[in-house]
Amino acid sequence: MGIFSRFADIVNSNISSLLDKAEDPEKMIRLIIQEMEDTLVEVRTHSAKALADNKELTRRIEFLEEQVEDWKNKASLAIQKQREDLARGALIEKQKAEEQLKNLRNEKTLLAESIEKLAGEISKLETKIVETRAKQKSIVMRRQAAGHRRDIKKQLHTGKTEEAMSKFEQYERKIDELEAEADSYDLGEKGKDLNQEFAELQADDEIEQELEKLKKSLQDK
Repeated sequence: MGIFSRFADIVNSNISSLLDKAEDPEKMIRLIIQEMEDTLVEVRTHSAKALADNKELTRRIEFLEEQVEDWKNKASLAIQKQREDLARGALIEKQKAEEQLKNLRNEKTLLAESIEKLAGEISKLETKIVETRAKQKSIVMRRQAAGHRRDIKKQLHTGKTEEAMSKFEQYERKIDELEAEADSYDLGEKGKDLNQEFAELQADDEIEQELEKLKKSLQDK
C-alpha cells in the first residue's frame, strides 16, 4: 500500500468504530497510534526528500536560465562576426536548454504541489494522533474506574457487609435489653415508694383510732 493511500485510510478512519469492534480496545488503540506514528515518520521523510529535490531543481533551473542567456549572447556575437553557422549552432543549443528549462519548471511546479500536500497531511496526521491519544487516555481512565467499581461490587458480594450489619443489629439488641433492664428498675422503685406511702397512711389511721379510743376511755371515767 502506498504512503498516500495508507495516510488516507488512517486519517479517514473512524477510531471509535474500530475500538467498539475490538476485543481488547487498549491494545487496538496502541497499535493504531503506532501505525500513525510510523506513517508520520514516513510522510516527514518524503517531505524532507521533496524539499531537497526542490532545492536541486531550483539550482538546475538557474543554471539552465544562465545557459539560455549565454547561448543567446553567443548567437548574437556570431551574427556580428558574420558566422551564421556558429549562430545557428548557438541557437540550437539555446533551444535545447529552453526545452530542458521548460521541463524542469513543470517538474518544479508538480513538486511544489506535492510538498504542499505533504505539509497538509503532516498537520492532519499530527492532529489525528493527538485526538487518538486523548481517546487512549479516556479508555485507560474508564478501565480503571470500571476496575474500582468491580472491586467494590466484589467486596459487597463477599458477605462482609451483611456480616457487619448483623453485628450492628446484635449491638442494638444488647443496648435495647440494657435500656429495658434499667427501665424495669425504675418501675420497681416507683412501685416500692407507692406501697410505702399507703402503709404510712394506714398506720396514721390506726394511730388516730387508738388515740380516739384512749380519749373516750378517759372521758367515761
